[in-house]
Amino acid sequence: MRTYRLEGSGGTECLVMRDGAQPRPNSHEIVVRVHATSLNRRDTMILNGTYPLTPRQGVVPLSDGAGEVVAIGDAVTRFAVGDRVTGSYFARWIDGRMHPGVVDQLGCTLDGMLSEFALLDEQWAVRLPEHLSWHEAATLTCAGLTAWSALTGADAPRPGQWVLTIGSGGVALFALQFAKLMGCRVAAITSRTEKADRLRALGADLVIATANAPQWGMKLREQTGGIDLVVETGGPATFGQSLIASALYGRIVLLTVQDQKGRSVEIPAAVYQRSLATIGRVFVGSRNGLETMLAAVAAHRLKPIIDRIFPFTDAREAYRHFRQGDVFGKVVIDGA
Repeated sequence: MRTYRLEGSGGTECLVMRDGAQPRPNSHEIVVRVHATSLNRRDTMILNGTYPLTPRQGVVPLSDGAGEVVAIGDAVTRFAVGDRVTGSYFARWIDGRMHPGVVDQLGCTLDGMLSEFALLDEQWAVRLPEHLSWHEAATLTCAGLTAWSALTGADAPRPGQWVLTIGSGGVALFALQFAKLMGCRVAAITSRTEKADRLRALGADLVIATANAPQWGMKLREQTGGIDLVVETGGPATFGQSLIASALYGRIVLLTVQDQKGRSVEIPAAVYQRSLATIGRVFVGSRNGLETMLAAVAAHRLKPIIDRIFPFTDAREAYRHFRQGDVFGKVVIDGA
């Protein structure tokens, strides 16, 4: 089989295609014929050597992928040959709170999905909704679950409340789609005026282009009465304005704390002193969370947004396209 491996760090030249034998499953393992994979921000951080979790040398990259089970071990009970599956980002995190014993990640410390075939423990995978294409199904493991986790839980926004999304990357667009499923109103920030209509077409009730309103926080606060939940994917460049836009008791889910130049998020004291907003974090989610999200995707027949699809042999070019940042949705790599 053909598979990509990360041999070193520092750039796309470390992404190397290798030939190998098709894997054979042990008792509790499944072999998946991978039909599509997709990229996330953490994949470029792993490639650059800036990810906080050290990747295994020679690891198969990418947490996100979708495919068909083609072989199972003799003790497998969760799946059968022919099932459509995707992997769980934190492969060992089934439910409950995260702890040090479940930090292993597909595409980082465990072999991921950028391969013709993937070998997974049966506990590391979940079934996919039938209405999704392989390309669509390959986008949900990281960005989709991150957005879902940000929007759900004890402090989930109520119907009619305002959710703010930033940009047009995978997490932002999933957050927009999920918020609308929940009956929320969505304000969307974009740096590209030409993307405003596309965000409205997805359901955004209010769109502001930062090129026309660099101090957009107060404008948003005035037009919405204050944002109830911010899905903060912009990091240092947007956090201050997100805090200004937040309602008095708003909630900010801070997903990006550092930019590509190494600058960290700073809390503007003068703004935060006037606020009772809660700042919190989520880190993707558990397997049970992924299954719950996929049940909602299936029930509403939600369709992920894809920016561009690359052939398997052009994986390096897919990374380059993703890293330049001007995307609308997910960057997908076809199966081998």
